[in-house]
Amino acid sequence: MSADDLGLPELGDPGDPGNRPARLAVGVVGTGRVGPALGAALQLAGHRVVAASGVSAASRRRAENLLPGVRLVTPPQVMAASDLVLLTVPDDVLPELVAGLAATGAVRPGQLLAHTSGAHGVAVLEPATRVGALPLALHPAMTFTGTSVDVARLSSCPFGVTSPEELRPVAEALVVEMGGEPEWVPEEMRPLYHTALAHGSNHLVTLVAQAMEILTDAGVAEPGRMLGPLLGAALDNALRSGDAALTGPVARGDAGTVRKHVQQLRRTSPQLLDSYRAMARATADRALANGMLKAEAAEALLDVLAEGEHG
Repeated sequence: MSADDLGLPELGDPGDPGNRPARLAVGVVGTGRVGPALGAALQLAGHRVVAASGVSAASRRRAENLLPGVRLVTPPQVMAASDLVLLTVPDDVLPELVAGLAATGAVRPGQLLAHTSGAHGVAVLEPATRVGALPLALHPAMTFTGTSVDVARLSSCPFGVTSPEELRPVAEALVVEMGGEPEWVPEEMRPLYHTALAHGSNHLVTLVAQAMEILTDAGVAEPGRMLGPLLGAALDNALRSGDAALTGPVARGDAGTVRKHVQQLRRTSPQLLDSYRAMARATADRALANGMLKAEAAEALLDVLAEGEHG
């Protein structure tokens, strides 16, 4: 099914500057960190953001900075003015918002409704789909700052895309127009997809912050500067080689060194000991599974990690 069949304007070739008319009137419901950046990217592609809604003073400032001149109105007013509506609200707010918009008659048949939640597919838009909306799930796999730098970072940013099959070309074209790279995620796999991204990105921040805290305790004046090259190389190696990039005392089976780590953390940073143990056990399991670590060495490591755990 083509855009014509759905009653939509053709999106054209986003790479051709001469083929960028104001094809869709775009609205943004939720002007947190994500919505204004995506709206600005769509404007650069030739669409026209006509309305946005935001509640807090910070969200309204973001809209004014990234979408200057765009009217700030209520969500139903955004819906009324727009061919394409971006629902960029927190995951837990999305179901109630969609149900409310559909129940109050704010949704028009043929209106494109796209949310940016990683955890949800298009099923969450079902109340709006029932009254004729065209549902899209477009999740940018990136962290946002709420500033103009986010628009530039959308270049080559992967998007997790889910939609009905007949809308897949439209969903993927919108992502390309924003500068992103669409990656198809089946509806039933959205929770697993989001689990992977949250586990990797959110827990990485926690891990790095903990390492910086330990270096500060060790007297290092600029822990971020010390960790930057090491962690950058480790991330690059892990993305290229997976478990083959494992290194360090756990992967080598150096139980004595790990014992010293545990002792030091117990003395200076006991609040971080559980995290260290959990990550060391997970690392040992992976090193054992891929043959880097012998069973005897793994057993010795696990014994060290268990020392004093319940005492």
